[in-house]
Amino acid sequence: MKGEGKNRKCLAYVAIFIVFQAIVITVFALTVMKIKGPKVRFSSAVAENFSSTNSNSSSLSFTLVTRFSVKNTNFGHFKYQNSNVTILYAGQAIGMADVPRGRAKARSTRRTDVTISINTDNLTGTTNLASDMNSGLVPLTSEATLKGKVQLMKVMKKNKSGKMSCTMSVNLANRAVQDLKCK
Repeated sequence: MKGEGKNRKCLAYVAIFIVFQAIVITVFALTVMKIKGPKVRFSSAVAENFSSTNSNSSSLSFTLVTRFSVKNTNFGHFKYQNSNVTILYAGQAIGMADVPRGRAKARSTRRTDVTISINTDNLTGTTNLASDMNSGLVPLTSEATLKGKVQLMKVMKKNKSGKMSCTMSVNLANRAVQDLKCK
C-alpha cells in the first residue's frame, strides 16, 4: 500500500515529461524545421558607360553594375545553381548576365556583384523608348530565379527556389539608377 503512492507520482512525472517533450518537438518542428525559399534582391545598382542616340531609331546602351543579394532565413545553408538575371524594357529582354553558383550560410545574406550589359538595339515592335528617353527616365524591370537546396543538420535536404522581380528607372540626365524596388 505504501508503494502505491510512489507509483502514481512516478507515472505523473512520466506523463508530465512526455507532454513537455511533445511541446518541445512541436515548437522545434514549427520554427527550425520550417524551410522557406530565399529572398533574392538587387541591393544596389549603378549605371556606367552610357551611349545613347535619340533620332529616328532611338537606342540606349550602358553597363548596369549591381549588388545581387541572396538572403537565407533558414537554419541550414542554401546552395544554389548557376542562374541568370534578365533586364527587360517593355517586356523585352535587353540584357542578361550570369549569376554564378554559390552558397548562402544559415540565417545570413550572400552578396555578389553582377555586371549586366544593356543594349536596346534588338527591341522589336513599337515601344515608347524615344518618349521615355525624351522624358529622361527609362523604366526597367529585372527577373531572376535561383534554384537550389536547403540543407538542415546535414540530414534533411529540400529543394527551394527564390524569385526576384525588381523595377527601376534609369535617369539619363545624371546617369543614375533610381527608384529601385524589389519584390
